[in-house]
Amino acid sequence: MAVVLKAEGRTSGGPKSHVRELRLAGRVPGVVYGGPAIPESISLDLKDVMKELRKPGFFNHLFDLECHGKTVPVLARDVHFHPVSDMPIHIDFMRVSADARVTVFVPVKFVNSDKSPGLKRGGLLNVVIHAIEMSVPAQAIPEQITVDLDGLNVGDAVHLSDLNLSKELRVLHPERDNTLATIVIPSGLDESEKDKTEA
Repeated sequence: MAVVLKAEGRTSGGPKSHVRELRLAGRVPGVVYGGPAIPESISLDLKDVMKELRKPGFFNHLFDLECHGKTVPVLARDVHFHPVSDMPIHIDFMRVSADARVTVFVPVKFVNSDKSPGLKRGGLLNVVIHAIEMSVPAQAIPEQITVDLDGLNVGDAVHLSDLNLSKELRVLHPERDNTLATIVIPSGLDESEKDKTEA
């Protein structure tokens, strides 16, 4: 279920003082674009924006944006932050239709580390890719891609081709067969410890 974000319309191209007044009033200026409609300038409550920014996968979540009595499904595409306070000062949303496909980076989550012989013996999980660029249905964006470490030993690796993904999830550039993670020997081990770990 999409999270509802309530927005208010604002005058586009107005004086900078208007934008400053919005921010002083605890609002974040933004814009909504995409689809047949023209881009629309909006503002959102800072507290609402911060609440969602603190959650993982902000750019992968579909939001229902309420403005002028209408609700439109959108994806957050960009957030500008203040260089000193690190607070959001502008946010861009893209309208998406129910049957649209979108390009997103889906985070990778590694599970069952306690069932990996390599990790049990002192090996380390070397994560190479933390998120996978994918083309997915806008209405079915996965929160994460799960990678099972069960049975993996030192020297083993997990590749994109090892993933069992549904047909609707398309990995961009699958021909690269990128390595997601490897189990390696810690660099601090001496030779005798390395031999034990490899054994």
